[in-house]
Amino acid sequence: MSVTDRVKRVLVGRKLASTQLGDTLLPKRIALPIFASDALSSVAYAPDEVLLTLSLAGMSGFVLSIPIGIAVGVVLLVVVASYRQTVHAYPSGGGDYEVVTRNLGPDAGLVVASALLVDYVLTVAVSVSSGVQNAEAMLPWMAGHEGVVAAVVIVALMSVNLRGIRDSGGIFAVPTYLFMAGVGAMIVWGLVRILVLGQSVRAETADWTVVGTGRYEPLVGLGALALLARAFSSGCAALTGVEAISNGVPNFRAPKSRNAAATLLLLGTIAVSMLLGILVMARLTGARRIDPAAGSHFVTPDGTQVHGATTTIMGQLARAVFYPGFGVGFYFLVTMTVVILFLAANTAFNGFPTLGSILSRDGWLPRQLHQRGDRLAYSNGIMTLAVGAVVLVLVFNASVTMLIQMYVVGVFISFTLSQISMIIHWNRHLGAESDPAARRRMRRSRVVNAVGAGLTGVVLVIVLASKFLHGAWMALLAMAVVYVLMHAISRHYRTVREEVDDIDESDLALPSRVHAVVMVNAVNKPTVKAIQFAKATHPSRLEALTVAVDPVETARFTEAWEDEDLGVPLKIVASPYRQITGPFVGYVRRIVSDNPRDIVCVYIPEFVVGHWWEQLLHNQTALVIRTRLHFMPGVMVTSVPYQIRSGRQLAARRRQARLEREAARARALQGARS
Repeated sequence: MSVTDRVKRVLVGRKLASTQLGDTLLPKRIALPIFASDALSSVAYAPDEVLLTLSLAGMSGFVLSIPIGIAVGVVLLVVVASYRQTVHAYPSGGGDYEVVTRNLGPDAGLVVASALLVDYVLTVAVSVSSGVQNAEAMLPWMAGHEGVVAAVVIVALMSVNLRGIRDSGGIFAVPTYLFMAGVGAMIVWGLVRILVLGQSVRAETADWTVVGTGRYEPLVGLGALALLARAFSSGCAALTGVEAISNGVPNFRAPKSRNAAATLLLLGTIAVSMLLGILVMARLTGARRIDPAAGSHFVTPDGTQVHGATTTIMGQLARAVFYPGFGVGFYFLVTMTVVILFLAANTAFNGFPTLGSILSRDGWLPRQLHQRGDRLAYSNGIMTLAVGAVVLVLVFNASVTMLIQMYVVGVFISFTLSQISMIIHWNRHLGAESDPAARRRMRRSRVVNAVGAGLTGVVLVIVLASKFLHGAWMALLAMAVVYVLMHAISRHYRTVREEVDDIDESDLALPSRVHAVVMVNAVNKPTVKAIQFAKATHPSRLEALTVAVDPVETARFTEAWEDEDLGVPLKIVASPYRQITGPFVGYVRRIVSDNPRDIVCVYIPEFVVGHWWEQLLHNQTALVIRTRLHFMPGVMVTSVPYQIRSGRQLAARRRQARLEREAARARALQGARS
């Protein structure tokens, strides 16, 4: 095993055979943290985004936080109920893309796919950036380096996911459950202290006055409506990740649809409870946040103005509830919040590669995305997602406020089109179904999806109207680029398929002659091996070709060639400008143009070395010539490898390692039989 292979095995684990795919399927207890960590973790930043937006109206804006939270919760539950119908109707894992493609056509399906791919990248960027923002409360040195820290975290998450879905689920399950337990304990203990014990629980910003921008003050008329719409659309970040379960149904254990639907219901219940609990606690404790970039600021009781950002709502509530007396609870919850925000990106690391694989299978994305890696994960999709997210966090320096403006748009595009498609799906099946019980179930499902389509459509309009100028246009532009790119990829594959599949009589005709050319520059073993191999193919004509760069060296080479008498004529091409590639390719081109019905076969001797750094010292000219000749019609290129000592030693070590593995497997099999 080479050093590269050893490093890879340490990072991603041992290889898994295709027959072991069933061993990677997930029970509900592991599927929940894997597929729902994004939606669950959004309660760590969705309340912040609601309060940040409401701060633009000053103190009066915070009165609307709970009604907005209830509205977001209602939308979340409706979407969960709608997707429960989807996982039963389409258990193959295509999710919104498959649903929309089958019912509204391929173009609508690509719109959804583009929206989801862009939103998955944003999910990783927003979740990790929010985690870095929360971590700054305990690690101040991160300030000013958020983008780099976020990029490092994304690379670490990529490495974990390359180990396979089951391994990553085991790693992520414990922190997710600890986060849920911590938030639940904070809400319950805070309510007990305030409502039962009658204690005063106040956040650090409770006595500070918020001064808005004046744009939404007083909070009446169109200004109030615009602010409500903007705050509501920011709160709808809590809905991201819901669709990931419908994409990942094949990863569940049987019965797949039932387990996925149960996980969806559990996700919705927990997420709504946590979101409303945090907003209620923020209202009772007086926790507030401001958006300094938009112009709002704090005024302390002594009249001091505070324009900078404050601790997150989660951090303020944890400190207020657990202090005094239980400081460990504060550090535990803040730590789990940071961890869950980092791990929330795992939802996208499972959704993006699966969707990319399906799109690749259908010919809309490069075929490499459909291939599983050593650990049966879609490794290429995982790495593509990580690269996109790293670019975003570096460009925007992991600013949640800037990234969040591009968020959510894609999700609600897919939500709306998916629910409309489900209505068409039920209408089609109702026309062919005669069983009364089945028809009743279909009608109920159609009602659920109709409500979901109407509600998500309204939310989509609100999101577009309130966020378009604040950054949503960038997300829409990215979706358009992905959409056009997928059409271009599909067109390329279709053109190639049509060209290579159309076999006619001219393709079956044998070439008139085969003109063989051996590239030579020295009389040595690789050259002799290439010439002997060319002779064995019995071409119509065979010649050796060298490019004369240095007259002295060429004379020595010519003399050695004549002394060795290899039985092949030597052709020397002059190169006054000391180039090798151009004159060699030009000579081959002249042969092709003079004999268009002939096939020219070029044999290139190459060294095979045992170390990567040795490869850098050889074969570069041969590589360039081979690449140039590949684009020339009527020319075939054959590499004739010659293993030097380090290459032979490497091959021997690999053969020995293979024999040892086979012997170990045979002993294990014999032991099992006995």
